[in-house]
Amino acid sequence: MNIKQLRYVFEIANNGFNISLAAESLFTTQPGVSTQLKLLEDELGTSIFIRHGKRVTGLTEAGERVLAYAGEVLLNVSSIRNIGLEYSKEDRGTLSIATTHTQARYALPKTVSEFAKRFPRVRLRIHQGNPSQICEMVVRGEADFVIATESIADYEQLLMLPVYRWNRCVVAPPDHPILAEQPLTLETIADYPIITYDFAFAGRSVINKAFNLAGIKPNIVLTAIDSDVIKHYVELGMGVGLLAHMAFDEHKDQNLRAADVSHLFDYSTTSIGVRRGRYLRRYMYDFIEMFAPNYKREAIAGKLRPGSSIPVFEEENLPLR
Repeated sequence: MNIKQLRYVFEIANNGFNISLAAESLFTTQPGVSTQLKLLEDELGTSIFIRHGKRVTGLTEAGERVLAYAGEVLLNVSSIRNIGLEYSKEDRGTLSIATTHTQARYALPKTVSEFAKRFPRVRLRIHQGNPSQICEMVVRGEADFVIATESIADYEQLLMLPVYRWNRCVVAPPDHPILAEQPLTLETIADYPIITYDFAFAGRSVINKAFNLAGIKPNIVLTAIDSDVIKHYVELGMGVGLLAHMAFDEHKDQNLRAADVSHLFDYSTTSIGVRRGRYLRRYMYDFIEMFAPNYKREAIAGKLRPGSSIPVFEEENLPLR
């Protein structure tokens, strides 16, 4: 048994049990992956994957347990490498952030710009996806941090650090009658076609909850994963937009106006998540401190330790954006 074989198992599962795709992601050949997999299964005396003919279709019961331990081994190997890099190349490396469009476009630029100036020899990578996709990236070790509003709490492998709270606004063209309504109500908003986020994104569950509790069915005519797309279709006259307040900029969005609706919806909390047990390099701690000044490196390191009882920052004391 060796680390290469465990990585092959991990990549096969990660690529939908497609050995060819796993081989491609590992920069090797399909026969080479199959050979190493057979050697590992022979050594263990049991099958890791369920097969139908030549196709791998899933994990056996033993395979599920092997995969769980393989993930931990690979995480520890990565941490050991990071320790070496910490002392040999202190200010060089990569930082991968998995996040949603709204966070990448509106919440991260200032931090990323500051980080790039302070650490010019660290390569930054920003991966975008829906909340579940980006959480999975960090669980699998493909990204260092996940920054999202939804889903992080659903992954026990991730340490969740709440960073800030935010709420929503309605956006519409300057002459739209909804802007004259004071105060805005859920009933009024529901009278118009609504353009908002896709079900998986940016606190959409909070929007649904508010309308459901009021017994109102909103007329949602279009959903998108991108705040800029929502605003564009509002400009085209398809409806009013319901989006994160941080995504509206009165200087850039000159063809639109915004009305605050924080009195109608619960606040949402954006968090930064990191894989528990992960060894973080110094510049990674610096990134967290830049993005979330309420956390200090000693507290973060303490939280990452197994069985930590250090309390999470109280959400009601988080800054608003």
